[in-house]
Amino acid sequence: MSLSPLYFNDIIPNIQTIHRSKVELTQPFEQMVKGFARETGSVILLSGTSLDCARYNILAAKPWLTIIAKGENIVVSVDGKPFSFSGDPLEFVNDLIKHCSIDYNKFLSHTNPSPSDEYSTNLDGYSKHLNECSTNPDESLCPDPPVSAGLFGYLAYDLKDRIETLPNTCIDQNLPDLYLCAPSVIFVHDRYTDSVEKIFIEIDKGSRESEKTQSVLESQTFSIDPEGFSSNFSKLEYIEAVEKIIEYIKAGDIYQVNLSQRFSAGFQGDSYTLFLKLFAKNPAPFFSFINAGDHQIISTSPERFIKQNGDFIETRPIKGTIPRGKKNIAEIAEKNLNNNECKSFNNYEGIIFDNIEDKALGQSLLNSLKDDAELSMIVDLMRNDFGKVAVGGTVKVKEHKRLEPYDNVFHLVSIVEARLAPDKSSVDLIRATFPGGSITGCPKIRSMEIIDELESVRRHVYTGSIGYISFHRTLDLSIAIRTAVVAGGKIGFSVGGGIVFDSDPEKEYEETLHKGKTIMETLIASSNNGEELNSSDSLISTSKFKKTPKAWVNGKIIDEKKVVIPLHYTGFQYGAGLFETIRVEKGKILHLQQHLERISSSWKSLFKEEISHIDQITWQNVIDNLIQLNGLEQKTAAVKLMVAQSGTGRYESDFIAVFAREYTHRLKISGKSGLDLITFPERRHTYLAAHKSLNYLYYHLAGKFAKEHGYDESLILNADGTVSETNTASLISVLEIERKVVIPKSDYALPSVTLNAALKIFAQAGYEIIKRDITPFELVLMQNILALNSLMGAVKVLSIDGHKILHTSTSKDYLCNIFKQIRY
Repeated sequence: MSLSPLYFNDIIPNIQTIHRSKVELTQPFEQMVKGFARETGSVILLSGTSLDCARYNILAAKPWLTIIAKGENIVVSVDGKPFSFSGDPLEFVNDLIKHCSIDYNKFLSHTNPSPSDEYSTNLDGYSKHLNECSTNPDESLCPDPPVSAGLFGYLAYDLKDRIETLPNTCIDQNLPDLYLCAPSVIFVHDRYTDSVEKIFIEIDKGSRESEKTQSVLESQTFSIDPEGFSSNFSKLEYIEAVEKIIEYIKAGDIYQVNLSQRFSAGFQGDSYTLFLKLFAKNPAPFFSFINAGDHQIISTSPERFIKQNGDFIETRPIKGTIPRGKKNIAEIAEKNLNNNECKSFNNYEGIIFDNIEDKALGQSLLNSLKDDAELSMIVDLMRNDFGKVAVGGTVKVKEHKRLEPYDNVFHLVSIVEARLAPDKSSVDLIRATFPGGSITGCPKIRSMEIIDELESVRRHVYTGSIGYISFHRTLDLSIAIRTAVVAGGKIGFSVGGGIVFDSDPEKEYEETLHKGKTIMETLIASSNNGEELNSSDSLISTSKFKKTPKAWVNGKIIDEKKVVIPLHYTGFQYGAGLFETIRVEKGKILHLQQHLERISSSWKSLFKEEISHIDQITWQNVIDNLIQLNGLEQKTAAVKLMVAQSGTGRYESDFIAVFAREYTHRLKISGKSGLDLITFPERRHTYLAAHKSLNYLYYHLAGKFAKEHGYDESLILNADGTVSETNTASLISVLEIERKVVIPKSDYALPSVTLNAALKIFAQAGYEIIKRDITPFELVLMQNILALNSLMGAVKVLSIDGHKILHTSTSKDYLCNIFKQIRY
């Protein structure tokens, strides 16, 4: 069902009352909410450390509404009933927030307290209180929870494509760009006061909370496959990518780019148990767990993206990381937390160092010119982003380059604040700042283009945002770094770092391993009965990367000789796939759109589904890059685009590859003026002939037959014995005097891109186009027969089965003119 957002009132109910009650905390919050973690739509936000951005733990559960968006396809489920929309997901979210905004005066007659609650919030009074709190950014002065109704979930990094027009040359993970839930139950744990409040959002008058949750198994485990982790980069590939970024910096394209590599492994077990182990091992302020049903998000981020409290807005970019001294300060942090102290870590203020080494490492990070330059650039970028939506003159850097201590590392952090303009919404703030500059680079748009060029897999939630957007002008979103996704029996996570002019490529690679160390060691130890490994790359599969020739395979540029297609793919076993051969003339791609349309049409016809993973890729960029890498910019090139079905389900991508080679025209090689044909004795009976499928053995054997008998091509006949085409080309006969073009009729012949281009030219010149059944005998008697395909263009057919074909004296001029027009 497809509906316009104009019909919100018909499908989306309004909030009636917010019921609030105190809950006794009898065990750690993360254990108390464990049962909800198994329910689809649950979002758990945990805060670790005693930093001033780590006050609340939050559970959002039992959603009454869910939004899932991919591209411009939006599915909204209300109480389990789905509705489909098409459009900009962020604009839809903005409209939804307006619709669900808590307009308290409107609901005065619907705020009768629930006798089962300790107290029930009168929305008018609650609105006044929230407005008072929103004018004061100091959370310690506002005892009410930061969110009482709203949307919880994630905004994937790939949502950037709805904000900016950017190329796409990497492989999609087939996961949503946006996943947000409106919970009916929220638990908020105030770590300063060690108190828990339960919030129940009453949607329809008289609706009541369901207390039922899934049972919690006492013993939950997880493990990864014995093969360990694989990366979309080898070490050499990553180093070459860093060097490429440095070249861009030297050329003046950018100042900094965040480059990441993605690790993946087979995963079995309970993802929330992994989340708890990571939280116990290395807590950070923005831990997040999202159960999205068919996938789960596990984020261990230390970084706030943006926060809003009324018209107060804030961002806290992080740039600069260094390990702590051998002994961490977890006990000191816990002591500070128990004392309800809110520390300001500006330089050394408030930090208690454990030993001389610890202090020296902190000082080393503060003195780092590279980290100072990175952080300063990102602070300027975020100031500019805030300036798009802030009241003039209110953007300021509250703190710059403060040293923040965590259990295992120090970070350098800055705090930028501003006042949101009265006419700007929470979504306007997101649009102005998303994705965060600290994990893209500077300038942001060019950095994102380079990220897409060099990384083979779309990032999905990594470097996107996780948190909540309330219905009462508050939000808190983290940067989704140190974040894993469990889907389809696999776990994947990315780690990266900012590359600047003086970056050391080797050290940048090692830094990614260091950043992924905690999750790698946790997963490996669980899979090896608790045995820790000395090196976090000990189970990483790598391969060497040679210079030439290159191919583009599933979003990645690799050595053409290293290209493989898995044996279990139906594309390999049954030829369940398609391909297109495209001519590129000195960098100019000929008829690219027509080739893409043909492969999309064939895919839909054969496999009864859209080939969305092809349609989403910016093929112009892919081919241009491949042509450049193979040194073919000033040459004629043949580009082959191949797609083979995986046949393994949604979470394993189909095989997609592009190859490029120099093309020399076959007539130049043979020294002939045209082609000699021989009739292939095996008639064609399959409807697959109408598609350029990977099941191409018939045509391969036909070509082999021609060569064995001293001919250039085989003439292919339909099942009824009439002419169809050759094993590589379409056929036409040009009757100059009659001003007609005759084409063999065939129910199952490939809809040729080059033939269609030629027919358009003939039609414009006043020729009548005739398609009819033609026997081989009739064909031999015709004149000016041409064979056409994408690589060779249009060439003369010299003979068929030894019988010469008549070409009139002026046909050469027509042929040259047609050939040029087809090409350009």
